[in-house]
Amino acid sequence: MSRWDTSAMPDQTGRTFIVTGANSGLGAATVRALAGAGARVVLACRNVAKGERVAAPFGDRAVVRKLDLADLASVREFAAAAEPADVLINNAGVMALPELRTADGFEMQIGTNHLGHFALTGLLLDKISERIVTVASGAHNIGKIDLDDLNWERRKYQRWAAYGQAKLANLMFAYELQRKLTAAGSSKISVAAHPGYASTELQSHTESILDAVMWLGNLVLAQSAEMGALPTLYAATTEVEPGGYYGPTGLRGLRGYPGVSGSSKASRDTDVARGLWELSEQLTGVTYEFAK
Repeated sequence: MSRWDTSAMPDQTGRTFIVTGANSGLGAATVRALAGAGARVVLACRNVAKGERVAAPFGDRAVVRKLDLADLASVREFAAAAEPADVLINNAGVMALPELRTADGFEMQIGTNHLGHFALTGLLLDKISERIVTVASGAHNIGKIDLDDLNWERRKYQRWAAYGQAKLANLMFAYELQRKLTAAGSSKISVAAHPGYASTELQSHTESILDAVMWLGNLVLAQSAEMGALPTLYAATTEVEPGGYYGPTGLRGLRGYPGVSGSSKASRDTDVARGLWELSEQLTGVTYEFAK
């Protein structure tokens, strides 16, 4: 995997990918690489106009569909109309927002990053033939899953702790999904990836002084969105370990070419993962049905 990049990506002609949050940043870079390699890509976007600008150079190989992960009605509408695909890439996310609520009353970060993707994946599972890639983050290391107050209704809200919880939930979901697929004897696989520190619009929406701090960090430390997308592309297009986790291999996982990534002890807690899964089914009303 040394220095793996898009030049090493297999030809994707004949394959279909669904990419959430595909209108900017990592999602847009992922779309450009996949469509450039011959794939058909469905850009699942809240901002359709921006998505169409990303899709335009690729003609009928890229189509845009409306999806708002912060609204379960939108998730259900998207899933009902979705075409079959080989790979679902759960890429969309929000970071370190002030306290906000989704259309369904969930805390915005856990609601968008985890619960929206949990519902989407469950509703699409029988339409996805090969694999589900979930984009997590090194911020999962600061996360703690509070099953008694997942949506910050009783705790004092802390934006970074909420982000860490949401990204830990992404990773635990990817691991637990693989365990359930394996138990069901399914040939589908679940893998996770993270971009390290990549310069995207994600860092400019905290609505705080942190926007300026992270803008400076983008200039000094961050790698490009194209580099940040490589672990996702690797996880989505090559032979990988079911239940694996991939990220940059340089500078403590912050930048560089993709390889196997380590994750926290908390991310491997199967009891909490089962509890999170059950709670996610209750909150979203989406129950998974596993077939071989």
